[in-house]
Amino acid sequence: MNEILSVSGLTKHYGSIQAISDLELQIEHGQVFGILGPNGSGKTTTLSIITGIIHANSGSYQWFGRDPSPESLQKIGSLVEIPYFYPYLSLLQNLKIIATIKNIPEEDIGRVLGLTNLLSRKHSKFSTLSLGMKQRLGISAAMLGNPEVLVLDEPTNGLDPEGFAEVRELILQEARNGKTIILASHILDEVEKVCSHVAVLKQGKVIARGKVHELMAGDDVVRVTTEKPEALKDLLVREGWTKTITKENGDLVITLTDDKSPRDLNAFAFEKGHVLDKIQVSKHSLESQFLELVKNNTH
Repeated sequence: MNEILSVSGLTKHYGSIQAISDLELQIEHGQVFGILGPNGSGKTTTLSIITGIIHANSGSYQWFGRDPSPESLQKIGSLVEIPYFYPYLSLLQNLKIIATIKNIPEEDIGRVLGLTNLLSRKHSKFSTLSLGMKQRLGISAAMLGNPEVLVLDEPTNGLDPEGFAEVRELILQEARNGKTIILASHILDEVEKVCSHVAVLKQGKVIARGKVHELMAGDDVVRVTTEKPEALKDLLVREGWTKTITKENGDLVITLTDDKSPRDLNAFAFEKGHVLDKIQVSKHSLESQFLELVKNNTH
């Protein structure tokens, strides 16, 4: 696969506020890459930098293996933050202006309005649209000229369930057509249903990344209570039973190696003289990580 976007050490702050810090991302051709995080986690700042809207304080990024340039930006269609259009002009007139700026034939306007189910409203003034329709018009503008990459910031913002499903199918269809899509969202369900890969942001830093289906599955996390947790911890580490093991509120929180089960752990501990008073098993999945992130988010 070819690398479409490479981000290295990207940092941006607004005075004392650190929006993103030492951010690293690699996105390859054909991926639907989700940047997931609650409000204030740095998603929009990241997309604004890679689309040339704002500048980073430090770090770098490359599109298509090269430093960003007007030529590379022509291959990218973007919807970042709230889309701006002239309220007193029609959808058609607004898109004609954008087509002229991008040097794109006006004939493409009908195609993108059809894809977003706005063709019947092409002569309506922008000011008459609902929030969801305005969002779909923003997606139409991003798709003008059939760009290789779509960068979409909260593309289902303001949409009802039907509109959500329409945009989801549109994104998946564009992916099937070979496009690379970078999508920021604070909605886990959106990322799960649309994206192939994901990076989870917390306060401008990536705390998890990978293929969505793998992160959704996750590893079992086993929490055990025992009389001598430190002795059991040392034993399990020494015998190679764990991927990770930490002590939390007196309990051991364990991610077992792939060939071991909680039942095996209980039997092994008993054999070595450790009685487990409690064994609690949970999934350390993308969902559990994100729910924990949202719960602890202070922004």
